Amino acid sequence: MTNEWARPVVYFEIEALDADVLAPFYREMFNWEIGEGYIRQIPAGIGGPENGISGHMRQGKRSGVMLYIQVKNIAESLVQAVALGGKQTSEPFQIPGHALIAGIEDPEGNPITLAQQ
Repeated sequence: MTNEWARPVVYFEIEALDADVLAPFYREMFNWEIGEGYIRQIPAGIGGPENGISGHMRQGKRSGVMLYIQVKNIAESLVQAVALGGKQTSEPFQIPGHALIAGIEDPEGNPITLAQQ
């Protein structure tokens, strides 16, 4: 390990086969406020790290959770992910007014979104 700062999880996404089934589960289980629509926003909770992390739920073709992890440099991080046995799954994309993101998979195929703030 180097003595650089740890890369924090900055956002999450819950992909649901049926968001109308999962949303009530997460609302009741964790007392989360979950929005409506295709992208159902989930604000940061109370009691976690300052500013907390937020996320969203959306309808999808699979069921799973996606972590958005902050990195200093997307290009360097994509090279590093492949060198460590992972796979790049999407090219960098600038979200207007927000982070630059790109997709990778870990060596077991778990999806991760890199976010350069």
